[in-house]
Amino acid sequence: MSNIESKVTDLLSEIQDPWMGMDVASAHSIKEIAVEDGKLKLALEWAYPSKGVSAQFEQDISSKMLSLSEVDHCDVLISHGIGSNQGQNQLPSMTGVKNVIAIASGKGGVGKSTTTVNLALAMAAEGAKVGILDADIYGPSQGMMLGVDEGVRPQPYDEKHFSPIEAHGLQSMSMSYLVEENTAMVWRGPMAAGALQQLLTQTRWHDLDYLFIDMPPGTGDIQLTLSQKVPVAGAVIVTTPQDIALLDAKKGIEMFRKVDIPVLGIVENMSTHICSNCGHTEAIFGDGGGEEIAALYETELLGELPLALSIRQQADSGTPSVAADPEGEYAQIYRKVARKLAAGLAIKNSQQVVAPSIVVSND
Repeated sequence: MSNIESKVTDLLSEIQDPWMGMDVASAHSIKEIAVEDGKLKLALEWAYPSKGVSAQFEQDISSKMLSLSEVDHCDVLISHGIGSNQGQNQLPSMTGVKNVIAIASGKGGVGKSTTTVNLALAMAAEGAKVGILDADIYGPSQGMMLGVDEGVRPQPYDEKHFSPIEAHGLQSMSMSYLVEENTAMVWRGPMAAGALQQLLTQTRWHDLDYLFIDMPPGTGDIQLTLSQKVPVAGAVIVTTPQDIALLDAKKGIEMFRKVDIPVLGIVENMSTHICSNCGHTEAIFGDGGGEEIAALYETELLGELPLALSIRQQADSGTPSVAADPEGEYAQIYRKVARKLAAGLAIKNSQQVVAPSIVVSND
């Protein structure tokens, strides 16, 4: 390492990345350090998508580099290199997918599907390639939330696979794309699990950094099928502060623990109610529940979303909050949650232990 490279690396180690909880030199990859006639070109590869904060990082790093006597001008370029996760029990990876993230809840009615679609859109806004698989076979809702017209069907990719449907820049697959809108899926558990397996194995995802799986509520056949067939990088638990919701959220966390899927964090929905007339906020479902359960299970409270009329209206209309109002308050909360989630997963990916290959020879 040259003298200037050593100085640049030392300065990078003085800049903290709050999302990773470590310094920039330790958290990310240095791709290029070049100085010519006092001009420093510095290329860095971030371990998670970070478009929302990259400009500030570039400014901070550039200012730091100008303290070097050899540097009169500094150009900082931040790109993103998303690692992949092997998931539980070394299951084979999904073709075209680096990281599978399950979004789950112990009970229905806590806003899990709304959280899933907005988190996926937020992750895409941060610079990642993202997909959604709607695993709620009995009550699929992602087609409606993504604004996919009734009657739109997946197109064949080859003889064995079909391509996902794209909406708002996301790749998506749902049982709602395969049946009529009013068709009731009157199936026993094994049939629903089989349908999920078909969606998983016959969808040809295209170079995804993250695949979000919108899970049905509970801890039944669908959850078990997922844990046995898919290398899930981790799960996010969605809950409300209400005591009964927290009780069911704990069951969901325990279920993921039993099948060796780490819980990456908690999202607390409906933290406060915001009056659409006067703006008054009130914690009508309780207070601090998400933080309490995160502490109990040694995971992270990724974020808190209010019970706001616009979040519901925008999801129902097929243009969720992050797409409808990308610079709005709620979109920014979802983007912070997505950033925390991606950074936490990047740390886990960097800590993965790869089993050594054993070679037998006659020497």
